[in-house]
Amino acid sequence: MGIIVEVNLHQENGAHFLEIVVPPYTVPVSLRGRYYYRTGSANLELTGNALNEFLLKKSGKTWDNVLEAVANFNDIDSESVKAFIKDTQKSGRMPDVSDLSIEELFEKLRLSDNGEIKRAAIILFGKDPNRFYPNVMVKIGRFGSDDADLKFQETEEGNLIQLLKNVPNQLNYKFFTKTIDFEGMLRVEKGEYPVAAIREMLLNALVHRTYMGSMIQLRVYDNKLTLWNEGNLPEGMELESLKRHHISRPRNPIKADICFKAGYIDSWGRGTLKIINSCKEAGLPEPTITALDGGILVTLFKDKYGTEQLKASGLSERQIAAVEYVKKNKKITNKEFQLLSEISNATASRDLKSLTEVGVFRISESKGSGIFYEFD
Repeated sequence: MGIIVEVNLHQENGAHFLEIVVPPYTVPVSLRGRYYYRTGSANLELTGNALNEFLLKKSGKTWDNVLEAVANFNDIDSESVKAFIKDTQKSGRMPDVSDLSIEELFEKLRLSDNGEIKRAAIILFGKDPNRFYPNVMVKIGRFGSDDADLKFQETEEGNLIQLLKNVPNQLNYKFFTKTIDFEGMLRVEKGEYPVAAIREMLLNALVHRTYMGSMIQLRVYDNKLTLWNEGNLPEGMELESLKRHHISRPRNPIKADICFKAGYIDSWGRGTLKIINSCKEAGLPEPTITALDGGILVTLFKDKYGTEQLKASGLSERQIAAVEYVKKNKKITNKEFQLLSEISNATASRDLKSLTEVGVFRISESKGSGIFYEFD
């Protein structure tokens, strides 16, 4: 294995035992050309992107800090650079650099080294990042109620600066029933999804994703919106930590620094908190953040009366049917509920009373036969 260990023979209580001391190594250590890591009681082999990130980390580098030997400044889109400079002037997080050439600017921003550009420069400002790395794109699909009902799809390609503009435009043009002003990202939109939540989801995916893996996938359903990007959380960080204050540990620190200077993100690990809080302010259910297939899936729900939320709150199938009925007809009476679910008057009364107690329905001010139930 190419390592040196310390082996000591000890005696205790009349018995001998060996102590083997293995010091930590700053360089990666392999066994027969393969690399392993320990999880629980099992040894698992590092392969693919995980191995690539491991080797880079051991060498003191990150993926975006590696020089791209086959690229040069002719591969950089000058318009994207101009858009970035304009945004830095708005954010005030960087001195005026408008008089610098692209070559000088990149050296200043650590995007190049002695005239050779780094991977981060291609992802941020490249004319065609997909020429160098696979799947630098966002696939957007419009689905019905589930994944089997794909209605149509679009794919947006380009560098990070372009995707940050083009993906929201595509969502407004073809996927949302109500357009959203992404320039005013601090506003809370009613009736669709919060601007800040969508923008933060997209930014987090573009900045923190594993760029040698799959493309970002954004799915728009009738009642929810999901965004998945490849790349697990940093070592030692749990999913629950994303719902509270946590330390910012970007996978691609150079890219993250550029986005901070442009005012796209902050450096305090508040992105997921902005997603959660903006949904709460809009009166929507709390988003879910889960690990899925080697990546992170963020889900926004369109309304608090969605089927998934109602099931999670413990409502029965009959009660969920009553909620769906009110969605279509604005209100429901005891008699209508009886016919809908084929139940007795007493059972219908108990179910409707329970729905008012949990704050889903409110009872009308009408008395007698005119009583009906509607959303609270």
